[in-house]
Amino acid sequence: MALLTFELPDGTTRRVDVVQVLNAGYAGRSQDDVAAHVAELAELGVPAPSVTPALYPVAPYLAQHTDQVSVQHGRTSGEAEWALVVDGDGELLLTAACDHTDRELEVHGVAWSKNAGPDVLARRAWRLADVQERLDALTLRAWVTHAGHAGQVGYVGSREETIIQDGTLAELLTPGYWAEVLRERGDLVPGTVLISGTIPMAEGVDQFADRWRVELGDPATGDVIELAYDVVRMPAPIG
Repeated sequence: MALLTFELPDGTTRRVDVVQVLNAGYAGRSQDDVAAHVAELAELGVPAPSVTPALYPVAPYLAQHTDQVSVQHGRTSGEAEWALVVDGDGELLLTAACDHTDRELEVHGVAWSKNAGPDVLARRAWRLADVQERLDALTLRAWVTHAGHAGQVGYVGSREETIIQDGTLAELLTPGYWAEVLRERGDLVPGTVLISGTIPMAEGVDQFADRWRVELGDPATGDVIELAYDVVRMPAPIG
């Protein structure tokens, strides 16, 4: 299991012993968005799903607070998502997440690829009840960073950051929808983490990046929940 700790806006913290992680897929409210995401993955050789939305169980230890994701090759990438977390008292929390996926493995099986990388979660969260009435207005954005050179647009230190996903929660099936799905399955239990599925990526932006940053924003309050991590290649294997 994984132990996660979330800070709430009032300064209190919630410790969550993760017992199960479920990754939603193809979970856009708009069928046009779902088709766009299927097309994005098809370009990478991923076959279309037989059912949408989909739901993939993921090993609990893959839910992580981390600032570094280790990968075996250069074709892995994140996805901007929200996460629904059931805390120890059964209260529902909402936070930002990034599902880091092995795109090479994905062509052989989406469920396999989801278990080949972590679901990175932010260290802050909101009570779902506190933002329930304005969920559709919450923003979801992701930026990728690639090695860059001084003088380039967007140059940050030695690297360049580019926005790759920019939308709102109105584009995705709601936390309430997934809470009901989990309840019907008997899975809405303390320690459950559900990752939402993602929004389309911007055309022409290289998703195979050196760094991912995701923001879940609340325009009504100006509050932003953020996570960021570096993607680090492991040494080549011997043998």
